[in-house]
Amino acid sequence: MSERGFEALRLSIHGACRVFGSQTRYVVYVNSISVEEARRRTGAVPAEVEWWPAPRQIPPVLRAHLDSHMAEGVAWKLLPLRAFPDRLELALDNDVILWCEPEAVRVWRTKPNACVLAADVTACHGAFGELCGPEPRNSGIRGIPPSFDLERALARVLERRPARLASELDEQGLQIAAVSLNGPPLVIPTSEVTICSPFPPHQFHLGTCGAHFVGLNARALPWQYYNRPATEVRIEHWMHHLPELHRRLRITPAQADETSRTPTAPAARAPEPPQASRTNSCPSAPR
Repeated sequence: MSERGFEALRLSIHGACRVFGSQTRYVVYVNSISVEEARRRTGAVPAEVEWWPAPRQIPPVLRAHLDSHMAEGVAWKLLPLRAFPDRLELALDNDVILWCEPEAVRVWRTKPNACVLAADVTACHGAFGELCGPEPRNSGIRGIPPSFDLERALARVLERRPARLASELDEQGLQIAAVSLNGPPLVIPTSEVTICSPFPPHQFHLGTCGAHFVGLNARALPWQYYNRPATEVRIEHWMHHLPELHRRLRITPAQADETSRTPTAPAARAPEPPQASRTNSCPSAPR
């Protein structure tokens, strides 16, 4: 994962803790490096955040559908399938930064058996597109209730479409299809949480509640954008928004200085009656 991706992860932790408060349980799952190294790269975050190594064992429901590349690395987001099966659980990608609670998340916390997903600017559902419906959805924010058997939902999708997960689009489509099996999920619009990057059709600006900085985790983007290295353009976009992110998260100058010096790691969140939360530290490829 890139240094800027770690910076985003640190801000994601601060944002989640600020939005959801001290009554929520926060867990960061770490893969590919040690928990100690992830914490070192992350720097100062709220003390209540727990750090757990991601399990190495692939769930039986996924074994026949994954190769050693783990769907471009993003299948780590499914290990474990759930952190707190007895609680409302909201999983955030490490490059999702929130400063206000989206309305759909607020409703989800009070609506029995509801699920919630983020909207996207274009449908990127991979091999599972036909099971995801016509509207573009994004699994960077995924909320499920205590009653939701994610393993069984994934199995039902894979029975209908026994595809091999070869890319991040396949992983995303699988999650979206599984969460949508029992009816349409609540959806966070892109006006509230933007799909934020300098590359169309993504959105250059921040949303009213947050932003998902897609592509920021990549160490290098191997292409040119208007005769400039795409990696350079991506970092420039991030740096453009960084002061405003600090302002919206109410991060002090001293904290902001540490953010600029120290790489980062993951964060998470959960809702009310009983609370829990997780965030995934796996890098995701640009879309």
